Amino acid sequence: MGAAKHPRRPKRSLVVHGNAPLTEKGRLRLARCIVDDGWPIARAAERFQVSRPTATRWAQRYREAGPAGMADRSSRPARSPRRTPQPVVRKIVHLRWKQRLGPVAIAGRVGVAPWTVHGVLTSCGINRLWHVDRVTGEPVRRYEMTRPGELVHVDVKKLGNIPDGGGWRAHGPEQGGRNRQAHRDPTRPRKVHGRPNLGYCYVHSAVDAYSRLAYSEPLDDETAATALAFWARARAFFASHGITVERVLTDNGAAYISHAWRDEHTALGIKHSRTRPRRPQTNGKVERLNRTLMEEWAYRRLFTSERARRAALSGWLHHYNHHRPHTALGNLPPISRCINVTEQYT
Repeated sequence: MGAAKHPRRPKRSLVVHGNAPLTEKGRLRLARCIVDDGWPIARAAERFQVSRPTATRWAQRYREAGPAGMADRSSRPARSPRRTPQPVVRKIVHLRWKQRLGPVAIAGRVGVAPWTVHGVLTSCGINRLWHVDRVTGEPVRRYEMTRPGELVHVDVKKLGNIPDGGGWRAHGPEQGGRNRQAHRDPTRPRKVHGRPNLGYCYVHSAVDAYSRLAYSEPLDDETAATALAFWARARAFFASHGITVERVLTDNGAAYISHAWRDEHTALGIKHSRTRPRRPQTNGKVERLNRTLMEEWAYRRLFTSERARRAALSGWLHHYNHHRPHTALGNLPPISRCINVTEQYT
């Protein structure tokens, strides 16, 4: 197995600690007093407020290497008999990069202790995976737009509808199952035998990449006509906040590869880009919004009907845009980056 590549830590300049009595220049003055001027060790040590062994050491280094000998030296021992062998280190690094394994899983494969694996990962600078793409192992390339509207991310999140009276999350499997059966639409065929087909809620979302201002709607499908109608309302929402959309980024959903979507954006003069297949990370800002929607809106409360859940979305979006701190914006809400904050232009 060849040596695996991993990021190297940048070389850091050694900094003298706060209690050190001598800097490199101070050591040089001490050594010159002893070697060049003939001062006794005791006198030089007293003058520079150091011990006699310290004065002797710097004088000896000055005799051997001159001014260059005054620099700090590594404290690493010349020999480390118990150091992890390099073949094992290479295997640990390979498993980390290629299979995204943690210390315990790697330890079981290479036959060393988990804390040994953790030490190797730390020394190689790969003990954290937040900065690495989970699929390719390459460093994550994060980008920041320079103005509102330069790029807007668009996506759809699919959720199962909640039956009237509440589903299994609110009442458990038994009562939730009865509610689902009672709420079943006879005109909607069952896709799985014995399970009522209640349909889905398709949450269409658009996020401005610069301000993180978000607009979402819960709709009944994800067809091209529905997506275009949502996109028209989303553009009007952004325009009311002083944002003119220049470019939109979507995945390769059927609505976004349709001729209707293409023709609409050609007429509007908006550039449309699509992500690579099976690469949702490229559309990461709206994917992250989808995750936040699930955690803080869709599953935060035990809704007793689909109507109640959909009605709660607009209030949550106002909180998200106007009050919820965003870490990428220095813990400020998205509205803080908008031009028309007070809506005085509408």
